[in-house]
Amino acid sequence: MGVSGSGKSTVGWLLARRLGVAFVDADGLHPPANVAKMGAGEPLTDDDRLPWLGAVAAELAAAPDGAVVACSALRRRYRDVLRDGAPGVTFVHLDGSRDLLASRLAARLDHFMPASLLDSQLATLEPLDEDEDGVVLDVGEAPDRLAAQAARLVRVGLVGATAGRGRPGRSPGRAPGRGRALA
Repeated sequence: MGVSGSGKSTVGWLLARRLGVAFVDADGLHPPANVAKMGAGEPLTDDDRLPWLGAVAAELAAAPDGAVVACSALRRRYRDVLRDGAPGVTFVHLDGSRDLLASRLAARLDHFMPASLLDSQLATLEPLDEDEDGVVLDVGEAPDRLAAQAARLVRVGLVGATAGRGRPGRSPGRAPGRGRALA
């Protein structure tokens, strides 16, 4: 999870390979109206996002061996929709400075999300709460290193309440294993 330019697709794909599970880029699940709206530089509303989040949750729930989904999941409310549809999901929040994110977006040529929406996404972003199963990783690290760190944490079940503050913790009620992760 994270804003545009945080490396969700790259790290998510690498993480899925490490875990031996399917990878889904949630950008491909947006309805055409959402893509057109973002392409025109307009931020999505909650009403725009909720059906999309339902589709993302359905993809996660349909993966019997687990999956990694690259999805922004910017607000707690959005993450709750995903958790309701796919219990046991773990969030890997890819976080970075505005300057780094902006430079990455400026270098992207083939994506519908314009760099002009970065500030809107940063304003919308709600960090993981202490009761959310997840970890925050700094995107200043190389993508493969981030994927390796996330895979280690997911495999051994060392994500959870204290992880949101940068220290891994055990997720309550979850056994170590493949699981479902959002990057």
